[in-house]
Amino acid sequence: MIFRKFINSITANVLANGPQLRFMSTMKNEKIGIIGSGLIGRAWSMLFASVGYKVMLYDILPEQTSNALKEIEKELHALHAKGALRGTLSPAEQFSSISITTDIGELVSNAIYLQECIPERLEWKCALYTQLADIVCAETIMASSTSTYMPSLFSEQMKACRENVVVAHPLNPPYYIPLVEIVPASWTKAAVVTRTRELMLEIGQKPVTLTREIEGFATNRIQYAILNEVWRLVADGVVSVVDVDRVVTEGLGLRYALLGPLETAHLNADGVADYFQRFGAEVYAVSQTYGPTPKMEAGATLSKIAAECEEMVPRTQLQTRRAQRDRFLRELCTLKKQLE
Repeated sequence: MIFRKFINSITANVLANGPQLRFMSTMKNEKIGIIGSGLIGRAWSMLFASVGYKVMLYDILPEQTSNALKEIEKELHALHAKGALRGTLSPAEQFSSISITTDIGELVSNAIYLQECIPERLEWKCALYTQLADIVCAETIMASSTSTYMPSLFSEQMKACRENVVVAHPLNPPYYIPLVEIVPASWTKAAVVTRTRELMLEIGQKPVTLTREIEGFATNRIQYAILNEVWRLVADGVVSVVDVDRVVTEGLGLRYALLGPLETAHLNADGVADYFQRFGAEVYAVSQTYGPTPKMEAGATLSKIAAECEEMVPRTQLQTRRAQRDRFLRELCTLKKQLE
């Protein structure tokens, strides 16, 4: 009976903590390649290293990769000091699994998975994936971190292996926000989507899988709908910038940190069917008053929004505010794990 209780306790911990909890610290033989050593590339490197993968980080200039490696080492130790380090491997073990290169051939050699993190320039991505088609192994998955481009746009002209291309779009900062959108092109193999999702779960991320590509994916389509209405409310003088943000930070956002909009509706009535039977007509009626999608360009509204945002957070304090955001996200993730 005591032994069974012990096993049940271990099982409960595994379920609560997910793939980050391991019975022992282990290093893997499989290689992950990261293309681009900026903020997103460094975050992906640390995430894959957190579970022991051999990570190789690529960029075109030696100083970029060496500086990235220094930043990663510093960040791993800082995360450890804050009790926010992912995985069970020590900072030194995680750092030792990360190497750098400026040779893309060396990067792709024997890599099971490539995470591309280059700037959002479509012509650059097209050129990169055309190059990758000539040098990758036949089974290597190529995933883009893009938040902008559907995978078909940069993989269509590939002479080979385009069926191994998928989008794996993280939210910024990826180390603290676990969501990853997995978006296939029409020719992406189902096995590639499945394996990418498995990898995301293994490194502690929370993937959502789209059945097909669509402009903006899911996150940005929802985010843009909010931004459109926020813009309209400010432009029409209905509410200030400070107050419209407060609607989210002190209202909707508190619920949405735990419950999505559909589960919120489900809980706010006798189930979601009852909610829309009671409020669906109102939702439709209000939605008809939204008007055309605003063009968010230079003009009076943008000047007003920019001025009020500058009052909330002067540009000289942006880095301080980002640090506060990251600390909040760390603590919020900790709370969510406890609740789960």
